[in-house]
Amino acid sequence: MDKLIITVAPTGNVPTKEINPHLPITPDEIAEDIYCCYQAGAAVAHLHARNQAGEPTADPLVFAEVAKRIREKCDIIIQFSTGARAGKTAEERGACLELAPEMASLTTGSSNFSNMVNYNPPELIKELAQKMKQKGIKPEVEIFDLSALEYAKYLVKKEMLKTPLHINLVLGVPGSAGGSVRNLFFLIESLPTDCTWSVTSIGRSHRQLSALGVVLGGHVRTGLEDLNELEAGKPVSNLQLVQRVAALAEAYGREIATPAEARVILDLTTETDNL
Repeated sequence: MDKLIITVAPTGNVPTKEINPHLPITPDEIAEDIYCCYQAGAAVAHLHARNQAGEPTADPLVFAEVAKRIREKCDIIIQFSTGARAGKTAEERGACLELAPEMASLTTGSSNFSNMVNYNPPELIKELAQKMKQKGIKPEVEIFDLSALEYAKYLVKKEMLKTPLHINLVLGVPGSAGGSVRNLFFLIESLPTDCTWSVTSIGRSHRQLSALGVVLGGHVRTGLEDLNELEAGKPVSNLQLVQRVAALAEAYGREIATPAEARVILDLTTETDNL
């Protein structure tokens, strides 16, 4: 099987310093945290941006500053989020794509979160997909349930998404597909043949589903966006989470991919000016 690609999601939109003092928020904090995770084995950085008040923002200037600080330190693959919490319209959510990162997230369906709708109507999905295609940006297709996976396959048929897809199976979000082994196997069996995949597990199932991602030939995302503690009342850091996935890989005898190796596995375009 391919070497393991570890993605770190260091910030997200929801966690705060009050929840976890290890959370990186400023561009300098995020870049330094990403560099430490890169040294521990992370090959991809899934990035959200925060404004000076620490709130989620879709401002491309903030994304640009974060990317610049990271690039000064390492060659980790930069993946911007186009999620709905920092902006509602395709223009807002796609503003960071003008910077042409190597990768960006693309959620291909609406779903429920615990207290809000993860809003992704078809026209918005198509606009973001088209912009990624024009800019030579590899989408990471974010899947919160089966319907989103089926819609991604539909977009491939309509030539709005190029294969091979890279699909991230997100399990354990309250209101969406639960973080069970059964759900993970069901989604894996439903994947298109021409794709790579990773697993992201929110909360308690993180350890078990991450291990399955390692042994089943998928890849793993971890980070404070998805998990803030391993033991009740003990905040964890991004570095500790990456180190834990790296330890799983070592225990199961699977090598970890460098960013250069991950670019080959993910079929990223190499002859571009993408971040």
